[in-house]
Amino acid sequence: MSGAASTTAENSCEALRRSLMAHNGLQSENVDISQSVLYTSLMGLLLVADKERELSLGSGQVGLKNIGNTCFLNAVVQCLSHTRGLRDYCLTKAYLQDRCSKQEPELMNAFTQVLMGLWDVKSRDAVVSPSRFYRIFKEAVPYFSGYSQQDAQEFLRFLLDRLHTEINRRPFQRLAAMATQETKYSRFRLDEEAGAMWKKYLERDDSRIVDLFSGQLRSSLHCSVCSHYSNTFDVFYDLSLPIPKRSTSRDSVSLKECLDLFSQEEKLDEENAPMCERCCRRTESTKRLTIQRFPKVLVIHLNRFAMTRFSICKSTVFVSFPLTKLDLGPYGLVDCGPVLYNLYAVCNHSGTVNMGHYTACCLEDEGWCCYNDSSVTPIPENKLQNNQAYVLFYQLDSSAMRK
Repeated sequence: MSGAASTTAENSCEALRRSLMAHNGLQSENVDISQSVLYTSLMGLLLVADKERELSLGSGQVGLKNIGNTCFLNAVVQCLSHTRGLRDYCLTKAYLQDRCSKQEPELMNAFTQVLMGLWDVKSRDAVVSPSRFYRIFKEAVPYFSGYSQQDAQEFLRFLLDRLHTEINRRPFQRLAAMATQETKYSRFRLDEEAGAMWKKYLERDDSRIVDLFSGQLRSSLHCSVCSHYSNTFDVFYDLSLPIPKRSTSRDSVSLKECLDLFSQEEKLDEENAPMCERCCRRTESTKRLTIQRFPKVLVIHLNRFAMTRFSICKSTVFVSFPLTKLDLGPYGLVDCGPVLYNLYAVCNHSGTVNMGHYTACCLEDEGWCCYNDSSVTPIPENKLQNNQAYVLFYQLDSSAMRK
């Protein structure tokens, strides 16, 4: 540090010390605040101020150029761009300090570059090209090479996985060694077992992506012969919900009905049931899914595409969904209470399986906007509900959580 900078820091520290004493009503002889503590506090305040300056954001109402059947990419990127916890993390480039790998996070850098274009204060009415980002993504995930139409939910899963890999806080060399470790938790209570499995997961996978999007599902299997219960715990980044069948496409269902169908008890015959731990054979069983740990960002995939014997068909059933206060508490632990989420983005799919188009609707400070590739237009709230909704993005309402 230069002499002038050192003098400035010392003067600032002295001013901060006087301010702290005055605020707390302390006398100089009764308090001993070290210079190092004051300097650390001052640097922390300066870092916060720098971060606030860095996050001088534009409106975010900027379109993305379609570079050849990339509407699926544009719609997902717009939804992620409005995921504030991820957006701010990228724009401040905090991932450069978090990541464990020495390799350059090429995809994360390219993704951040797109977000910087979307939120640049000078970018109003401009269009951002995602070509570099898409090129790097296809190099990492060759499955998306070519110019054929892709599925937005599949792209979202692959993208989050690749971003997580690049900014994982855990060292990669530990993965192989940890994969061989097996621990039995049968003597634990369910919450202890779930906590142990979650801790084990974080020992190898820990990133901002995990912080925001990951939850934990519990699958309970009940043997009809010996009444034994066994539980497995799996991490999820989205909930893929079945849509109840209706006699005509004009009939509608609610998101609650989709969640009920997802979590209802399923009967498994001997052929489809896993091995019972106590009977040591396949038996008729029942299976139920419960949300053990709720994510901060809830991504709900409405499974509109189903495989038939000869082709893939699309469901056009109207699914109504709440914009605020979606309660997932009934699908969690018995005593978890209300767990409320608020909608902030929707990825829509119009058209057929082979000839479709993706758009996004995202919540702005002044209302909702529709993002159709390079076009950005306001959309009334009552137009969000339609039979094209495909992926819903909800933010956990932490203020409504039970204390």
